[in-house]
Amino acid sequence: MDTKETLNMKKLIPLLFVVTILLAACASQQSGPAKAELPAGKAWADGKEIYFVHTEASDTGVAETLTNMMKSPVILVPSLANVPAESLANVYVFTNGVAGSGPFGFQPDVFDNPPGTDGYTPLRRLNVVTWVAPEIARELTSVEDVMAALAADEITIEQPGVVINMPFVVWDGGKR
Repeated sequence: MDTKETLNMKKLIPLLFVVTILLAACASQQSGPAKAELPAGKAWADGKEIYFVHTEASDTGVAETLTNMMKSPVILVPSLANVPAESLANVYVFTNGVAGSGPFGFQPDVFDNPPGTDGYTPLRRLNVVTWVAPEIARELTSVEDVMAALAADEITIEQPGVVINMPFVVWDGGKR
């Protein structure tokens, strides 16, 4: 190699180094774990507003309804219906009454056992609530409210045997 080539090489090496640094800085780098966005539903637990997601359901019709409502796939997992009762918590869903954001177009769902309680689990037994006289309906915000309305014969509750995975994402005192 002659002197001219050596001089050009000495200029080229720092230039390549700078280009490499610039390309590395421009490359997309992810710090931490991957993040995903899921549409959250608003509901009630112990009289407090909470947010949750639907991820799986044991029933085809429920999975389709929730997928269409949330515009995000709710996966059908029939085996969820086989989860032992002691491993489930409850969700109360309203078929009539006060208009709102629930899956039937009425008030938001009501959950028992939020995170931090002994009975918390994301796996929820579906309880379908119907007001006997919709004109007297009021928004219920806790399981105590639901049970009081049931005791007063204001509502009926059916359990169709459907299990839905509904983890909380925001609750009183916490979030994911």
